[in-house]
This record gives sequence, C-alpha cells and structure tokens, in this order.
Amino acid sequence: MLDLRFIREHAEAVRKAVRDRREKVDLDRLLEWDEERRRTIQKTEKLKADRNKTSETIAALKKQGKDAGKAIARMKDVSAEIKSLDESLRQIDARIQDIQIWIPNVPHASVPVGADAGANTIVREWGDKPQFDFDVKPHWDIGPELGIVDFNRGSQLAGSNFVSFPGLGAKLARALINFMLDLHTEKHGYTEVSVPFIVKRDMVFGVGQLPKLEDDMYLVDREDLFLISTAEVPVTNLHRDEILKGEDLPLKYTAYTPCFRREAGSYGADTRGLMRIHQFDKVEMVKFVKPETSYDELERLLADAEEVLQLLELPYRVALLATGDLSFAAAKCYDLEVYTPATDRWLEVSSCSNYEDFQARRINVRFRRERGAKPEFVHTLNGSGLALPRTLIAIMENFQTDEGTIIVPGPLRKYMGIDVIKSTSSK
Repeated sequence: MLDLRFIREHAEAVRKAVRDRREKVDLDRLLEWDEERRRTIQKTEKLKADRNKTSETIAALKKQGKDAGKAIARMKDVSAEIKSLDESLRQIDARIQDIQIWIPNVPHASVPVGADAGANTIVREWGDKPQFDFDVKPHWDIGPELGIVDFNRGSQLAGSNFVSFPGLGAKLARALINFMLDLHTEKHGYTEVSVPFIVKRDMVFGVGQLPKLEDDMYLVDREDLFLISTAEVPVTNLHRDEILKGEDLPLKYTAYTPCFRREAGSYGADTRGLMRIHQFDKVEMVKFVKPETSYDELERLLADAEEVLQLLELPYRVALLATGDLSFAAAKCYDLEVYTPATDRWLEVSSCSNYEDFQARRINVRFRRERGAKPEFVHTLNGSGLALPRTLIAIMENFQTDEGTIIVPGPLRKYMGIDVIKSTSSK
C-alpha cells in the first residue's frame, strides 16, 4: 500500500501509475478526504491543547479555593467536541482506506509503459530450440500415453481443470520439487520453510492480493480462510508486525506448496492440458531486503530462477513486464518463459517481482539499521523457482524421442532413479 503522504506529495506520479496500469481509482476524492483529515487533526489538536490549559486553570482555581464551575463546564464542552471530532476522524480514515487499498504500486522507471503483455520487452533468450526429425506430440497427448498424467480421473475427483499424476508422473513432479529446493537451499542460500496452505484474510490482504483478486481465490466461508494462491502469501507474512535487525538482511526463504486458483477471469483463455489448472505445485523464493539493495536483489532472484531452467537445459527467455501486465503490488517484474516445441509457444514458469515497501506497509515489517535507529520499512521480493505445470509441459515436449519416450533431464535422474520415462504398458 502506498503511504498517504507519498500519495499527497507525488499525486501526479500516482495518477500516472493508475492510468498506465489501467486501474480505476478516485484519486481526487482521496485527496479531498486527506485535506479534510488534516483539518480535523489540526482542529482536534488545538482543542486538546485548550483542554489541557483549562485543566491547569481548574487545578489552580481549586488550589486557591475559588469556584471552578465555569472552567469545568467549558472543559466538558471541549471534551465533547474532541470526542465528536475523533469519531469524524475515524470515519474519514475509513473512507481514505477504502480508496487507498485500490491504488496500485508505482512502477519503477525502467518498466515499459504499455496496455498489456504485447508491450512487454524481451530482455534475453537462453538456449537453443530443439530440432526434431519427427512430429512432437503435445503434452496433453504424450502425458496420458505414457501414463504420467491423468486428466480424466483428476476431473472426476474435483471437476474440470484438476489433474492427477500417476506413477512416474508423480515421481517426476516430486523430483522437480526436491531438485529446486535443494538448489535454492544448498547453492543459493535460502532457508527452507514449511507453511500452512490455508491463511487468514489479513494475510492475503497483506501481500496485495485482496481485495482485487478475491474472485480468483478459493474461500473457506465458515472460517473466512483462503487456500493460498502461492507460497508468497504465508512466507511474506512470516515477519508480520516485526522489526528486523539490519545486520540480518537480506533474509531469504524458499518453500514448496500446492497453489489454488479459481482464475474466474480466465474463461476463454487457453485451458487445455496443464496450461491453466486450479491446483498446482510450486517452489517459491521470498526475500526481505534493505531498500537500497532491492533492485540488485531482484536481479539475483531472477538469476536463481534462471539457473533452474539452465540446469534442466530448457530454452527460455526473460521478459520485462509492461505497466499494463504488472501485478497490482509489484513495482517491477520479470517473467521467465520456457519454450514448448509442440505448440511453438513460450510459457510463463516464473514471475520475479520487487514490491519495494508496498507489501511491508500492509504487513508492518520494518528493520533497524543499528541499535536505537528509527525503524524503516523493508523491501520485499518474490519469485517462482519454479511453478511445476508448465515446467512439466516443457520437459515432456523438449525431451521427447521418436520412440515416444521422454528423456529425464540430468539433474532429476538421481531423484527418479531412471534415465527415460517409458510407457507403463510397454513393460
């Protein structure tokens, strides 16, 4: 959430951010309420000073044995007016917050301005697209043929856009999770955490996903709890309402969780196969850093996610998202898009974002540079390292053979104990 003072002092920049991000916010109304708030505070403070002075007068009159009735009556009137103004201030604050929570983060100066994903900038590509002398099967064909993906039974269990991974499919998914967690903890220096998959409403609001994305989430109505859409939600809230030590920063966490997304606004989008499913596995990376280092830390976060794809030898590209494609809370975001040969497409497998202090203000995470120093808000970052469904798609399509098998990428073989995935019916 943007600081109210920042909004006031940089109104045109905020107005431009709202416009560039294609959001609708009544900023003029917020600024009017802000002026009313400051007038009310000023009037209240003046009355409180008057009340304090009157209290001193009453004490002096009583000490002198004089009648303090008029002064007492005046103090009662002043106290009643202060109470009324305090109630008005609470109402004004509520009206301000009702608008403030819909104001998106201000994009970093390096973010391209554009209405949608078509304005994203391709920063670089890595790896060569594979060449085949046979027709590559899409994952929705070869997965079921090899018995590693079962779309029918997944839908039977939970409805459309849910899947099951039998046998070696489950083992491949588990191998990917273990490989990524081991890489991030043993080489990249993250601390692994295991967190709840269901969280309170305040936790989802804290990372900036509420109120904007509530229709895309699974809600447990009875307890007003949400199934997490990403591990970012619980992990970022780990230090909620804490003041961290500056010497401990950056703090780096990684976590595996399932993720749940209704994606109510995605109807009509490409939902075939594993492209857009409602429950999927993901390994997440989260950082708490000092403000002056956050953009260097973003590049390191991106590099950590890229290394997963490089070690798997999957061709990918890095896209810098334009303002219209940027998530509500992010100031800057890179997407990693892996190449899938069957459809000749680039599919997002990771988003690496810097939120600056937007999330930290909502969840009140601060740090002190040294003992006795004034607390400052940290900057938070996160990135997928990686999301499984589309990584699985890329493996199934990039590592196909003309025999209808899938070669297991080198880093996963020690986890799976095999080099090739073959059809279970051919054994």
